[in-house]
Amino acid sequence: MTGPPFHCEMPVRPRAGGRGFTLIELLVVIVIIGILAGLLLPAFAASKNKARAAQCLSNLRQWGLAFRIYADDNGDFLPRRGQGVQTLAQIDRPTDWFNALPPCLGLPAFQQMLANNQQPAARDQSVFICPAASDPGGTYFLPYAMNMNLSPWNLSQPTKFSDVLQPESVVVMADAPGPYASTFPSSRPFSPVARHASRVNLLFLGGHAQSFAGAYIGCGVGDPEHPDARWLTGTISDASAVNYN
Repeated sequence: MTGPPFHCEMPVRPRAGGRGFTLIELLVVIVIIGILAGLLLPAFAASKNKARAAQCLSNLRQWGLAFRIYADDNGDFLPRRGQGVQTLAQIDRPTDWFNALPPCLGLPAFQQMLANNQQPAARDQSVFICPAASDPGGTYFLPYAMNMNLSPWNLSQPTKFSDVLQPESVVVMADAPGPYASTFPSSRPFSPVARHASRVNLLFLGGHAQSFAGAYIGCGVGDPEHPDARWLTGTISDASAVNYN
């Protein structure tokens, strides 16, 4: 008898490199990646915000050095605070802080920067710019501003460094909204801005810079007159401070 035909088949071997992922396995990997991203992104954002706040404090310390150098070179007088409650419009006075202080740091005055078409802008690596600041619009952008109550233009001469009582606790500069050259805790738009996770960075006339909760400083409200962050100077200019609230 003749039997059924015999067929010889080659054994099936697994593909080189092992088997591929199944659809379910791919979905599991995608879900895990999504969970990890959700955990890491907030931490990354927080780290970035801390770095910006630290750079801001470093900028303020440089301005603090400039204030000290300027006073030493100018008979103990401080620069002027610039315009007060109005948005900055006049930039041609050499003794306003934004023109007087930069040369103490080897930089051109603000007026000169504008003449050279080099106006500081948001995100610039500049001592003028807080890295967390956004430009709200306006003619000029200064995200740091001087204490409105310190060396104002209504005095016949600038304030002297030595006339300020307790300079270690008197604010000389702060995070500001941008269109103003000077700032003071107030319900009005020139008030300091707490843009570092609800905290505001301050520079004191003594030279140190520190972060405070915006609510403690009175951002957008008014000066609570805390002894460790004073906007009153102990000089004749204090009589006008009531006009800034």
